[in-house]
Amino acid sequence: MSFAIAVSPHGHSQKNTSSVMRLTFIALIPGIAVQCYLFGWGVLFQLGLAILTALVSEAFILRLRNYSVSTALRDSSALLTASLIAVAIPPLLPWWMVVLATAFAIIIAKQLYGGLGQNPFNPAMVGYVLLLVSFPAQMTNWSTPLAIAAERLSPIETASVIFQGQTSKGLTNYQLNKQVDGTTMATPLDYLKTESQRGHAVDSLVASDKFTAVSHDGWRWINLSFLAGGILLFLLRLIPWQTPVAMLGTLAGASALAHYLAPAQFPIPAIELLSGATMLGAFFIITDPVTSSTTPRGRLIFGALVGGMVFMIRHFGGYPDGVAFSVLLCNILVPLIDKYSQSRVYGH
Repeated sequence: MSFAIAVSPHGHSQKNTSSVMRLTFIALIPGIAVQCYLFGWGVLFQLGLAILTALVSEAFILRLRNYSVSTALRDSSALLTASLIAVAIPPLLPWWMVVLATAFAIIIAKQLYGGLGQNPFNPAMVGYVLLLVSFPAQMTNWSTPLAIAAERLSPIETASVIFQGQTSKGLTNYQLNKQVDGTTMATPLDYLKTESQRGHAVDSLVASDKFTAVSHDGWRWINLSFLAGGILLFLLRLIPWQTPVAMLGTLAGASALAHYLAPAQFPIPAIELLSGATMLGAFFIITDPVTSSTTPRGRLIFGALVGGMVFMIRHFGGYPDGVAFSVLLCNILVPLIDKYSQSRVYGH
């Protein structure tokens, strides 16, 4: 009887890099769909621009490095990076900004370090932070949900704003981002941070009609849709449970304690969890296998650090949402976390 000799590993998974990236993109679709429903056609324009820029940038660098362009592009990592940038930026942002962020993410944050699997920082968050630091006014000028918007834009008018800076009627991005009552739109976190700095109590702000409109006409459903996508990733066993659970648990615990001690200064945990980029960060950003911890205990530590830092930046920093900064700062600590979270080998 003859026996076939095979090299380990003898257990194989049908999942490869390309399939994981594509499934992760599919899990993003509920969030993209909700954003399109709430904010209009701008989301799809930004998504298309980001994907096109990512593919062109990756192909250009791969050609310079004498790598096979078609083989590398088939892993769909550029597609996922572009999609994460597109859903994180305001829908009516000028076209050249999303191009700049995506090209920077692919060329500098990814390929400069050697390509997929070599980058220490999450490329999508690097591109996003580049825009946030360089153009803070534009990056915080979010579109008004269509339900309370003063103007509803057609696809042609949306393209006009993104590529030319104004509609055919001469309305700019800032003028469009107003509610039916004429007040400028703000995200829930922007609104709470700005008004609390003016001396208003957070608990009274949350109970106001204006905050209810801002909160219920967008961000809660956006976060719930990303939560649904994250649960799908978990059911498909594409992400570990430790990282998102640790992040969300730490953020919820810190906000619950803070609200209990000072309800006039800190909102309830539900607002923290369902505002900003909380669920996007928990399930699609910090679960990146390249830039997050690789050990079970390390993932708990990494997720807890991100959650704690998000809370600190939101309430004591200069930005209303601290997910991107928290992720990049904690990416620095990943090698140290992995080193000290390794299980001890038996006998050593």
